[in-house]
Amino acid sequence: MPYVTYISATGSETAVAGFAGDSVMETAVRNGVPGIVAECGGSLSCATCHVFVCADSVFDPMQELEDDMLDGTAIDREANSRLSCQLKLSDADIRVTTPETQV
Repeated sequence: MPYVTYISATGSETAVAGFAGDSVMETAVRNGVPGIVAECGGSLSCATCHVFVCADSVFDPMQELEDDMLDGTAIDREANSRLSCQLKLSDADIRVTTPETQV
């Protein structure tokens, strides 16, 4: 069972157990982790699940659609920006930082 560590913009950490195949967003919502709003679609678009992937976490490369969707985030994207709804858990533990604000 992989663990996901969510690091807030202020540095506090919350680690929760996830399930392989679930997304980083699903895991946050199921466990009440603050910092990921996860209200997809409509006017909020993709401004609700933006995260910064920590260097020690590995995911599949970003697809073109995700790259386009990141243009709708509330905080400027960085080289390690991803959408947590697109990040699927495997067997490895991962770490992500949530932005200061999502919407």
